[in-house]
Amino acid sequence: MRIFIGNLFILIFISVFSLLFMEMAKELSSTQSVHRVLEESVELEDVRLSSNSLILDRHGNVISDVFTSENRISLPFKEIPTPVVNAFVAAEDQSFYDHPGFDLSGIARAFMVNVQSGSIEQGGSTITQQLARNLYLSHSQNYERKLSELLYSYQIEREFSKEEIMELYINSVYFSNGVYGIEAAADYYFGLSAQDLSLAQTAFLCAVPNNPSHYNPLTGKEAVHERKAWILQKMYEQGFLENEELETALEEEIVLHPFEKKDQYPDYVTYVLYELEQLISNEEGYAQRLRTSSNNEERADITASLKARVQEVLASGITIETALAPDIQAHTVSTVNDHLSQTDIQGAVSVIDHHSSEIVALTGGTSYNKFDFHRGFQAFRQPGSAIKPLLVFAPFLEETNAGINSIIDASPIKRGAYEPQNFGGAVYGKVPLETAFKHSYNTAAVRILDMVGVEESFSYLNKFDFSRVTSDDQRLPAALGGFSTGMSVNELTQAYTVFAAKGIYTSPKAIQTVKNAEGDILFEWAETGKEVWNEETINKMKKMMEKVTSEGTGRTARFNTQGYIGGKTGTTNDFQDLWFIGSSSQYTAGVWIGKDEPASLYRESQNNLHTSLWREIMKGFH
Repeated sequence: MRIFIGNLFILIFISVFSLLFMEMAKELSSTQSVHRVLEESVELEDVRLSSNSLILDRHGNVISDVFTSENRISLPFKEIPTPVVNAFVAAEDQSFYDHPGFDLSGIARAFMVNVQSGSIEQGGSTITQQLARNLYLSHSQNYERKLSELLYSYQIEREFSKEEIMELYINSVYFSNGVYGIEAAADYYFGLSAQDLSLAQTAFLCAVPNNPSHYNPLTGKEAVHERKAWILQKMYEQGFLENEELETALEEEIVLHPFEKKDQYPDYVTYVLYELEQLISNEEGYAQRLRTSSNNEERADITASLKARVQEVLASGITIETALAPDIQAHTVSTVNDHLSQTDIQGAVSVIDHHSSEIVALTGGTSYNKFDFHRGFQAFRQPGSAIKPLLVFAPFLEETNAGINSIIDASPIKRGAYEPQNFGGAVYGKVPLETAFKHSYNTAAVRILDMVGVEESFSYLNKFDFSRVTSDDQRLPAALGGFSTGMSVNELTQAYTVFAAKGIYTSPKAIQTVKNAEGDILFEWAETGKEVWNEETINKMKKMMEKVTSEGTGRTARFNTQGYIGGKTGTTNDFQDLWFIGSSSQYTAGVWIGKDEPASLYRESQNNLHTSLWREIMKGFH
């Protein structure tokens, strides 16, 4: 009796309101007063449904599904299959194409069905009313919300076409398990696109939104089957199906293939999302604003605005095309884990195709989990002697035009209180430049930096992407890697690509393009190379780096392959960081090994762990 009285009261209330509203609209149609009042009181904000984004590898394969608040893949109306539209019309709103937003006959019909069943079997709400709830209102059950729903529905019908309403509805409706819209539902429950659904699968999915918790395909499959059959019958009664189609769909077995979110290569994907933020910052002026901001509060506001903008872009359903080489990434990660995961030592690797200036692999640490601290680009460490090619020897060759056999003084040097030592306290005299380089004599490196001039040498280093190098680092100890903060393995590897690119530095990136849902390019890095050193200097540097791997400190990095192999080792004070950055004919790769809490790696240094790890990584794709 209570249900009957409640339903009767709601029916009378809605019917009286609807009749009065329609009559008022007719009486005042000449002055448009009702419409003007609605426009002022019912504001339809721009509808921006969130949509899933995708990250692709270099072959166009999806490596990561990026969800924001909702799992949704939006479809334009022209791509929504007709059976989907027909199923919703037959099941939810048979007079959809005729009513002005609400349907009195539908309300009365739902009332009678509910009274007869003694429960709520039908809601009487039109598709437009449901859309109003989904987009603008809550789902609370009270008279104020119902009145607002009718007003919003009427206004929606005035401002949107029926096709636009249906498109918004089908993309916004909830399909349980965090899934919104028919395309995401088809993918989540069947692993298909909506256009590939059978008629039975279509009706099965269209049963869910009526009561997503009750008709949950994963927990209430039998209930969904019952409503599926009811929907198919309604589609037949409405003339959307022939009898043969109905019988075939009723007999078809429904087999679910629950969705498994693609979330591969966490090391690389974490960096891609970081780089996306940098790309948007660069393209939309945030980077410039941060550079010119005057205080921490202003920088915090700009940063918060940038992060909100990134989330907005991700929620718009973008596709991020990257340079990831899956085989190289997988091999690099497994090699690092094989060598280090059973120890307390960490390591990170960057692999760059220096012909295309693209980052093809990047690791964040052993057994890395997505969004953890990423040692590939977030760990800044002293580079040791790995900085010498960039800060010391290449500037010297460029400035003096010396040859690799030119004699350099490697004897002890003291400048003020600074008196660098060679490894093991060894003392040398005058030696060929190549010898000082391949055996990494510290005294020679400091003397060369002093000869060229610290400021002059740093003018070359500043052309690279070292984000933490400042004017405070411009002092002689920098020749041996003595920086206030240091650099990441990715930054150092990026810089080394200049040797394989004939002295032209083009900042290597992971992201190729960022496209919107229509396939138009939203963002891409500008390809701007800048000359750092001339080709003659580069040829000399390559010969000396090749000697490092054949006769010098990096001999254990060498492996049998056709083409070039060269690089430079780096070791910091007390053996706290081990580096090797080097190149083959196609790839430049950098390896860093250390502990999160710096400690000596003397034994690992003596066993050439860094150079042997580099060798094993590079051998895997050569």
